[in-house]
Amino acid sequence: MKDKMEAWLAQMKNRRSVAGGKGQLRQWLFLPVLLIMVFLIGLGSYWSEEPEIFDIIAATADMARSTGGTPTTGSYTTASAIVAVETLLNKRGGYLSNDILPPSIWLDNIPNWEFGVLVQVRDITRSMRNDFSRSQSQSTEDKDLIIAEPKFNFDSRSWIFPATENVYQEGTDALYGYLKRLQDPGNPDAQFYARADNLTDWLSQVEKRLGSLSQRLSASVGQTRLNTDLAGDPGAVQSTGVNQQITVKTPWYEIDDVFYEARGASWALLHFLKAVELDFAPTLKKKNALISLRQIIRELEATQKALWSPVIMNGSGFGMFANHSLVMASYISRANAAIIDLRNLLERG
Repeated sequence: MKDKMEAWLAQMKNRRSVAGGKGQLRQWLFLPVLLIMVFLIGLGSYWSEEPEIFDIIAATADMARSTGGTPTTGSYTTASAIVAVETLLNKRGGYLSNDILPPSIWLDNIPNWEFGVLVQVRDITRSMRNDFSRSQSQSTEDKDLIIAEPKFNFDSRSWIFPATENVYQEGTDALYGYLKRLQDPGNPDAQFYARADNLTDWLSQVEKRLGSLSQRLSASVGQTRLNTDLAGDPGAVQSTGVNQQITVKTPWYEIDDVFYEARGASWALLHFLKAVELDFAPTLKKKNALISLRQIIRELEATQKALWSPVIMNGSGFGMFANHSLVMASYISRANAAIIDLRNLLERG
């Protein structure tokens, strides 16, 4: 009996020893895991800072010095597109939309900001290829813009074979090639035609982009909208019938996504319009449209004000709490209305 009791006591002692060892192991593992999590959260917060507004004139002058040329008509628009893409690739954390590791995989605000910028880059480079660099519909396309424009339409989330960053860098290199030839007085092959019709065509794309963003932002609180798809044309038809009233509401988990996409689009468009003010200055002055353009820029500058809330608030329109989406929609709607007026002025003036 005594032997059995001693054996049982020894067994219990061994069990307590093993349990104590596991407890110590858990304690040793907890601290490194905690430190790693704190580091990743801090790094994610650091990477989530949005880039600052850059100086178009200074950026263009720097590029001119590096290529040995001088700024010419079209240099500011081209340089603004280059800096916008380089900002996507070289900002804090680099390009995050295609990352598959923490902390990038947990972040969604900056990837949506990146997509907003990317859409505007796609639009401006398409206009550069199809309109700004061509004197008429029968003229040939610029050899560098043929390469650059499709590169920026590559999948924004491809992380390998090839990585999105590599493809966008190829597009940026092609834009540098166009800019270098554009600033070379001895090379007449590269041209940028700052005409009112070219500017109007690009502004029509901007108008549609901003109109869509404004509607999506306003849907944060839910809206019942009348169907105006065929309004203004009694002979118009559409593929399938739809209800005369539709209810539109952005899901709660997508509200911050739409907000940051709009913020990124406004950031890029702000710089492109500042570049347009310089490249199209004679045309805008002749049409007496400079003030109209500057008012659009001022509205877009308001979209870049510091956001002091840690989350995107979604209060009701006249409720006790703020609704950041509606504030953003207000600025974008006013900018869009001013763009419509500017287009009409350029067409009629």
